[in-house]
Amino acid sequence: MNSQDTERTLEKLRNICLSLPEAIEVIDGFGHNTFKINGKSFVISGESEKGFNLSFKSDRETQELLLQKEHFYKTPYIGHHGWVSIKNPAEEDWEELSDLIQEAYLRAAPKRLVKKFREFV
Repeated sequence: MNSQDTERTLEKLRNICLSLPEAIEVIDGFGHNTFKINGKSFVISGESEKGFNLSFKSDRETQELLLQKEHFYKTPYIGHHGWVSIKNPAEEDWEELSDLIQEAYLRAAPKRLVKKFREFV
């Protein structure tokens, strides 16, 4: 994945994450773009020699279902907490990823924002 593709992918991710109530983007100590709500991470992205990586907060049931799919894998270091990753998401992955990112947000958001989100949708 070249840097132009990475920038487009990151822009798609930003559009999804930052459209959620009170979500913010920070660069963590490892240089990853991290999307947070109320101080809690719900999406982490970064780039390696193998391309663009996207990780998101999930529950164990959803994690198990996603891990049965070819392109998802357990996130290193935090996968035991339910986090799931995808490397170099393809164009057709974004509809599903958008739903999974919204679920990740709802898992991390305080109750007042969950209510606000559900009223908005």
